This record gives sequence, C-alpha cells and structure tokens, in this order.
Amino acid sequence: MRIGRIGYINCAPVYGAIDRGVVALPHGGELVTGTPAELNDLLVAGELDVSVISAIEYARHAKDLLLLPDLAISCDGPVRSVALFSKRAVERLGGSTVLLSASSRTSVALLELLCRDVWKIRPKFAEARAEAQDLEALAALPHEAVLVIGDAALQLAAAGTYAHRYDLGEEWKRWTQQPFVFAVWAATRVASPAAVQRGHRALLASRTWGLAHLDDFAAEASRKTGVAVGTCRAYLGGLDYAFSDRHRTALADFLRRVGALQFVQVA
Repeated sequence: MRIGRIGYINCAPVYGAIDRGVVALPHGGELVTGTPAELNDLLVAGELDVSVISAIEYARHAKDLLLLPDLAISCDGPVRSVALFSKRAVERLGGSTVLLSASSRTSVALLELLCRDVWKIRPKFAEARAEAQDLEALAALPHEAVLVIGDAALQLAAAGTYAHRYDLGEEWKRWTQQPFVFAVWAATRVASPAAVQRGHRALLASRTWGLAHLDDFAAEASRKTGVAVGTCRAYLGGLDYAFSDRHRTALADFLRRVGALQFVQVA
C-alpha cells in the first residue's frame, strides 16, 4: 500500500509517529512524499492507494475516490502557512501580476475567490514555483504579489520581505465566520477496502500520538526551516486535523462558492 504525505511540517502531527516507528504502517505499506499538487495527481492517476489531497481536487475527482472520515487539515482563523505576500495593499492589485504557487490548488481557488468576491479586484495571475528552495529565484520574477504556501510561507513571513501579508485562512474566517478545510484524506475506489481501513487506522493512531507531541515537532520544524520555535509551535497548534460536521459544512460552502459542489456532495 502506497500512502502519500506532504513534505511540509504541517503533516508532522499526522505522520510523525509512523516516522518514529511508534505506529506501524500496514504490512507492505510505504510513504510517498511530494508537494500537494504532486500527490493530487499521483492519487488520481492510481499511483497511490491513500493520500492527503487538496480539498478542491478531491471534489473534482470524487467519482474515483473515497473520502476517509475524521481526518483533514484545516484552520479556524489564521493558518499562517497560506498567505498572499504583496508589495502594495491588496485593494490596489487590480491589473497587477500575482504569482501563484504551483503546489496548491485549493489555496489558489481560495485566493481567486477572495479576489473576486471580497477584495473586488482582477489581478493577472501567473503560476510559479514557490517552494522554500525557490524563494530567492521567486524574488527576481516581475510581480506585485505572490501566493506562497507551506514551509516557504513561514520562512517568507519571518523574512519580512513584503510590505503586506494576507493570511487566507484569516480572510476566509473574517468573511464567512467558518473554518477552512485545505486538505482531506482519500483512497482510490480500486484499492483494497481492508488495506485502506488498516492504513486509515494507522494514520488516526499516528495523529493521536502526534498531537500529544507538538513541542517536539515544533523544535524539529524550527531546525528544518530556520523559523523560531515559538512561531512553529503556534503554527502547529493552530491547525486542526479533525473533520467534523462543522468542517464538512464549511467545505461544502467553499465548494459551492467556487462552483465545485456540482462534483461532490459533502455529507
């Protein structure tokens, strides 16, 4: 069984116990690490059996996937790792070039929605690589603002390079008063149901252990990213890895607003 995991520090609470051997994967199981966009494509192509997947990509491919219960990545307010960094106030970005991280499709959809319905602007969007190792090259590209996610967003915020920073989780909360679900876990419909169930149980057990060890993960994340330990701890503590009725309602609202609810009904 191949299980996909994002290589960002936000997945440490779900996979950390597996990495440390505290929780075992099902016999023959292996972890495959990639960016959110890479894992989306691998799961849809059937190259993974189970994976975390961008919420909007799950919706678009729901006929081929099974949503796993009780597990997601969400926030109820600031998310810290999904942000629009801008050289000018967002209201002045109409017609300006905004670079979009090639790594996240849900975040891109959320930004486009905020631009359209909240900020009432129409920027010119262009895709760019925006992983941590790309930040220096990214700065050299012509743009007025850039959407950055994951570890790179934490590092860019710490650097203070841009005059303005808009946290997309916080903007969604201010607008809708709801949490925002960035990613869920899903399995291919052709995967063995018994194997999927075992993999799901392992992930839930690993999450339970991980949430009790956030201080350890924060210290590890600080060493990896160079971001202050306190910032990493606040970040991990602000994420929610559950998938409750409130999360499902919020996800359904987001999908409706972006026109993706036609693909899936979130029960």
